[in-house]
Amino acid sequence: MKLKSVLLAALLASAAIPALAQTPMPEDPLDDRSVKRVERMEKVVRELRSIVFQGRDTGKPVVVQPAETEAQILTLGERIGDLEQTLQRVNGQNETLTHDLDQARRASAEQKTRSDALEARLAALEAKLTALETAAVEAAQVAETPAPLAPPADPAVAFKQARQFLLDGDYANAEAAFLAYVTNYPDNPKAPEARYWLGETLFVREAYGDAAGAFLGAVRGWPQTGWAPDATLKLSRALVALKKPADACKTLDELAKRYPKAPPAVVSRAASTRVAAKCA
Repeated sequence: MKLKSVLLAALLASAAIPALAQTPMPEDPLDDRSVKRVERMEKVVRELRSIVFQGRDTGKPVVVQPAETEAQILTLGERIGDLEQTLQRVNGQNETLTHDLDQARRASAEQKTRSDALEARLAALEAKLTALETAAVEAAQVAETPAPLAPPADPAVAFKQARQFLLDGDYANAEAAFLAYVTNYPDNPKAPEARYWLGETLFVREAYGDAAGAFLGAVRGWPQTGWAPDATLKLSRALVALKKPADACKTLDELAKRYPKAPPAVVSRAASTRVAAKCA
């Protein structure tokens, strides 16, 4: 009922406004303000008429909805509250992650310190182990070096004794005996053969440099003996071990040239040595 009364009054006012507008009014300083007030009133009337006609056309009661500003404000406030709570949770998680990260960094630094210390200790132990191994090798070499033997006065007896050492597998004493023989009897006809057997004892213990020297002394002059082809082959193999392939290939060429009737076993090993030396 109140809404209908308000609308009726608005309509009456709108009807009266044109009449008032036609009545001449005295001019005064308030004309401009009066015009603006009238314009505002006309706008309100037009809006009210629109509402009335809308109700008449649709047949439905006109309900003027109050502004939902307060509800929207409440909704926005709730959303802001939710965002603040979420932000607080995120901040808390960030603080926890930062704390965990700091702890992980400290643990990593401590682990690196321990690792560096262990590596230093390991390097020191490896150095000590290397020194001990070197000392052990040197001690073994000293132990293997045969003590000088007093050779028999008879060269034949001395050679026979040295040969027996070799047959018994006593390479240390055999080496010492043959070395004593070539030292004491360098001009004896058996001296080249003694050098050959001396080279054998040296070759067995991988003293390739000394072995090559002994074999070279044995084949000097290219003696035509049963052991000469094997001595020449052993010389080439010692040169291969000493990483002198060119010299080894030349020695093998001389083997084929000087001893064309060498035993098949020597010829076979010579062929494999050529492959090892990469001879042309």
